[in-house]
Amino acid sequence: MTTTESSGPEATDGQVTLPDGRVALTAGVTLDDPRFANSDLAPVPLEKRTWGVYNYTALWIGMAHNIPSWTLASGLVALGMDWKQAVFVIALANVIVLLPMLLTGHAGPKYGIPFPVFVRASFGMRGANLPALIRAAVACCWFGIQTWIGGQGIFLLLGKVFGGWTEAAEVGGYPWTLWLCFAIFWVLELAIIYRGMNALRRFENWAAPFVLIGAVVLLVWIADKAGGFGPLLDQPSELGWGADFWPVFFPSLMGMIGFWSTLSLNIPDFTRFGKGQRAQVWGQSLGLPTTMTAFALMSVFVTSGSQAVYGAAIWDPVELAAKTDNVFGLLFALVTVLVATISVNIAANVVSPAYDLSNLVPKHISFRTGALITGIVGVLVMPWKLTSTPELYIFTWLGVVGGLLGTVAGVMIADYWILRRTVLHLADLYRRDGRYWYTGGWNWRALAAFVIGGTLAVGGSYSTVSAKGVKQGPFPVDGLIPFLKPLADYGWAVGLASALVVYVALGLTRTRTADAV
Repeated sequence: MTTTESSGPEATDGQVTLPDGRVALTAGVTLDDPRFANSDLAPVPLEKRTWGVYNYTALWIGMAHNIPSWTLASGLVALGMDWKQAVFVIALANVIVLLPMLLTGHAGPKYGIPFPVFVRASFGMRGANLPALIRAAVACCWFGIQTWIGGQGIFLLLGKVFGGWTEAAEVGGYPWTLWLCFAIFWVLELAIIYRGMNALRRFENWAAPFVLIGAVVLLVWIADKAGGFGPLLDQPSELGWGADFWPVFFPSLMGMIGFWSTLSLNIPDFTRFGKGQRAQVWGQSLGLPTTMTAFALMSVFVTSGSQAVYGAAIWDPVELAAKTDNVFGLLFALVTVLVATISVNIAANVVSPAYDLSNLVPKHISFRTGALITGIVGVLVMPWKLTSTPELYIFTWLGVVGGLLGTVAGVMIADYWILRRTVLHLADLYRRDGRYWYTGGWNWRALAAFVIGGTLAVGGSYSTVSAKGVKQGPFPVDGLIPFLKPLADYGWAVGLASALVVYVALGLTRTRTADAV
C-alpha cells in the first residue's frame, strides 16, 4: 500500500492512509494479544500526533545542552586537537548521524509506532527484543552516567552555598551528601517521566530556552571577568593536520557519532507523536547539528576565558560556576545544571528502555514500570568508571556502542527503505500469525546481518597504550580479532554499511511477497 493522492483517506487491510501519508488502524481492528501489545506500544491515534517543529527542536536543544556534551570538546582537546579541530569533528559527526536519525524517524509520524515495534518488521516479533534490549542496556548505562554527573553538579554547587557540605562523612568512598544529591536527582527524573510523554514534551518546551540562556550567561560572565577570551584559542594543535591527526580523527569521529547513535535507533519513540514528516525533519535538522556545534563552540570559548582568568583551562561548567561567590549566581547555576541534565536524561535514556522493556513482556511491564527498572539498573552499573579517561570514554565506550548500534540501524534502514519502500502492515506488527512472525518469531536474515556487521564493527576493538606504557581500556592492544583491528576506528560506519549490504543481499534472494518490495 502506498500513499494515495485522493482527497480522503484510503482504507485497506485493516488500516487507513490519510492523504498526507499518515497511517492508522481502522476502527474494527483490536490489538488483544498481551504478548505483543499494550496501551503504551499501540500506535498513537492520529488525533494525539500533535508534536510540531518547535517541539522537536526544543527536544534536541534540551538533550544537547548537558554536561557530557559540553565536555566532548575537552575530551578531544585532551587527545591533542586544537579547538578548531575539536569543533569540526563534533559538527561533522552530528551532520552525519542526522541522516540515519531522519530515516529511522520517518516511521514514527507515519505509523505512530515506537522503536521496539518498528524493529519487529526487520528482526521479527520475538527477534525485536535483541536490538531493543541492546538499546535498553546502553540507555541504562547512560542514565547512570548522567544521573551521577548531575548529582555531582548539585553536590559541588551546594558545597559553595552550605559550608562543609562537601566535607561530610564518607560512605562507600564518597561523602554521604553526594549520595543524597544523587538520590534526589534520581527521584526527580523518574517523577517527571512517570507522568508520561506529554509531561516530557511540556518540560522540554521550557527547559530548552532556559538551558540555552544559562549557557549564554556563563559565557557572558567569564568574558566579562577575562576582559575578552584567553590564550586557549591561540593554542596550536599537538597533532597538526598531517599523519598524526588522522589516526585520532577517525576514531574520535566515530565516538562523536556514537554519542547520539543511540537516538538514531529509537527516535521513533518521539517522532510517533509528530504531526507529520515536516515536523520531525525540520525539527531535528534545526535542533541537532546546529545545537551541538554551537554548544561545542560555547564550551571552547568559556574554557578559553577560564584560562585567562584562573590560569588553567576549566572544562567542567559546574566546577567553573562554583568559582563565583555570588549566591544568586550559584543558585542559578544549580537550577541550570538540574534542568539541563534532567532534560537529556529522561528524554534520551529513560524513554527508550521504558518502551524496550515493555516490549519484552507487554502484559506485565508498562512504560512506567520500564522507566523504574531503567532507574534501578542505572544505579547498579557503577557508571563513574566509564568516564574516567578520555580514551576509555571516547574510544572504548562510545566507539563500541556506536559500532553495535550502527549495525542495528543498517538493518532497519535496509528493511524499511530499500526492501519495503516504507510500506508496513500495521496490525501485523502486533500479531503472532502476521507476516512479521518469520520463523518462530525470528528473522534469520536480520540476525545474520547483525552478527556479520557487529563482528566487523567491533571485532577489532583495541586498547591504546599511554606514554607510560599503561593500557588504556579493557581490550587487547592488538584487538579482540587482530586482523579486524584496522576497522575498529570506523566502527559505526562499518557496522551500518556492512549490515545494510548483507541484509539487502539476503532480502533480495527471498521470494517477493506482498509485504516486501
